[in-house]
Amino acid sequence: MENLSNYPSLLQPLQWAGPAADNISTDILRLDQLHPIISGNKWFKLKDHLQQALQSSCRHIITFGGAWSNHLVATAYAARQAGLTATGIVRGERPPALSATLTAAMEYGMHLEFISRREYREKTEPRFLSRLTDRYPGAYIIPEGGAGLTGIRGSEDILQTIDAGMYTHIACAIGTGTMFLGLVRASSPGQLVIGVPVLKGIDQLSAIDPDSLLSPEQMARARLLNGYHFGGYARHPPGLLDFMNEFYRETGVPSDIVYTGKLFYAIRDSIRKDYFPEKARLLLIHSGGLQGNLSLAPGRLNF
Repeated sequence: MENLSNYPSLLQPLQWAGPAADNISTDILRLDQLHPIISGNKWFKLKDHLQQALQSSCRHIITFGGAWSNHLVATAYAARQAGLTATGIVRGERPPALSATLTAAMEYGMHLEFISRREYREKTEPRFLSRLTDRYPGAYIIPEGGAGLTGIRGSEDILQTIDAGMYTHIACAIGTGTMFLGLVRASSPGQLVIGVPVLKGIDQLSAIDPDSLLSPEQMARARLLNGYHFGGYARHPPGLLDFMNEFYRETGVPSDIVYTGKLFYAIRDSIRKDYFPEKARLLLIHSGGLQGNLSLAPGRLNF
């Protein structure tokens, strides 16, 4: 398996336009540049799962995702590199033509199994998982997105790649919340970790941490920045695409329609609204996911 533990310097300073940003400094941690396939935060959420599978002598990985799941393609590639076979349980009926993501996952050796959206909603239920292990004895199951305590602990290592103590605020997009919880657990007293939910219904921290994995002291360092989901998961109205193009022209940083485009928009808007105090030092986590832009028609983005 490839060793991604010797992380290159992935910090990039960012200059925001406008007087509200004059006394605020921002760096982006470009995890999208960590690896061409296991992009962004995926390596951190997967690495301990893969290690556990190997240590328990499992030879087969099962995981879950949709047609444009970054997690599926990253797991397919990482499992192959680790010498493991993999099955992806895909949400929805098999389409006449596979997405670029699912095609890539198959090219990396993943077997795809399509199930109805109703069945997919049951993917964490004991009966569903029991039937799955009956069909794939001895397989190691990775939750969707690498979620769970194993993925959270792996995500804690993100802040070990840099001198994170210099920042007053750390911000990331929230999907499953796995990376967000890891960042909160790894943050230092006095820091605030800000999550930008990219789907509807995440209005309270309890929606992300139902199992109380954060201590009260850690919970006090966590914040949600709501109102930037642009209509829901993977929704990308013209205003978001226009911002992503503008952001790329100004910074040279590509973003994606599901996660980072919404994160960068939320932070820029919040700076303009004086959300952050003077002399704040912000760290934005670029969580990758750029392959999801392939779902757009050509020409919608200028990168």
